[in-house]
Amino acid sequence: MKSNRLYLFLLETLVLTETWAGSHSLRYFYTVVSQSELREPRFISVGYVDDQEFVRFDSYSESQRLEPRAPWMDKMDEEDPDYWERNTQMVRKDAKINIEYLETLQGLYNQSEGGIHILQKMFGCEVSANGNFRRGFKRFAYDGHDYLFLDTETFTWMASVPEAVYTKRSWEADGSFQERQKAYLEEECVLWLHKYLEIGKDALLKTDRPSAGVTHHQYRKGEVTLRCRVEGFYPADISLTWLRDGEEQLQDVEFIETRPSGDGTFQKWAAVEMTSGQEDKYTCRVQHKGLSEPLTLTWESHSIGRIICLIVGIVIAVALLSVAGVCLWKKMNEGKQD
Repeated sequence: MKSNRLYLFLLETLVLTETWAGSHSLRYFYTVVSQSELREPRFISVGYVDDQEFVRFDSYSESQRLEPRAPWMDKMDEEDPDYWERNTQMVRKDAKINIEYLETLQGLYNQSEGGIHILQKMFGCEVSANGNFRRGFKRFAYDGHDYLFLDTETFTWMASVPEAVYTKRSWEADGSFQERQKAYLEEECVLWLHKYLEIGKDALLKTDRPSAGVTHHQYRKGEVTLRCRVEGFYPADISLTWLRDGEEQLQDVEFIETRPSGDGTFQKWAAVEMTSGQEDKYTCRVQHKGLSEPLTLTWESHSIGRIICLIVGIVIAVALLSVAGVCLWKKMNEGKQD
């Protein structure tokens, strides 16, 4: 009966009040760390809606409970009074399962006790702009290397290393297990994502327009770098492209991953190297949901030169006027004395 009430509670969110721009995702990241210095393996779970962390659980925390990490999750107490207790129990159960699985992996790799070993798990779903299921994902990594992942088109497990073959075969042989994976990713995960987007829509569905500019850097004689930097944008999905004479430039281009700015927005830059004197051939194109059309930016060295000349001209003009004024004042005073 309780599960039926939960399903109806989630189903209410299928009636969307607005059209979503772009895709949205719900992802959970599990990390289990085993180390001889630790009293027991540590389990950490972090949940993200799009690019915003919204829940966290740490088996080493004092509360031993799932905790909200976004202000809008405070509304969940009214929306679903059992939410925190129910999900705390679920994540504690997941902690136990994944800690045991880490121990299993150490056995498969014939590793003795001691040292540091890490199990990572990521799973969730993505929906398109109309709210329909787009894709699901579930993958495991062990000690920093891919281990096993689920192909959600065929719902078969793909082993990245020989040690994962046994798990792949046993999971695929369990029909009910496979059905549960499919039902969660394509149905329950999507329903929860709808619910979170509705509760946190003021924060999750906002759009912050990026501010952008191009800077000039000369590191070696005859070689320069133009850096196209954008910041203050949300959501994190953005495209930066360097063009040379209108054609996309793929060589001599360096990108950094999109990074959080610390205020809920993001930043990113892309740099391109060239011979000095070629700067006017390059343009940076910025595409983002917050822009009605792509931005096209260039290094405006000539404009800056004109501004500097204008400032110098104003300073000189003011100085000349001051000198002329002093001379006029002296002449007037001399006339009075005569």
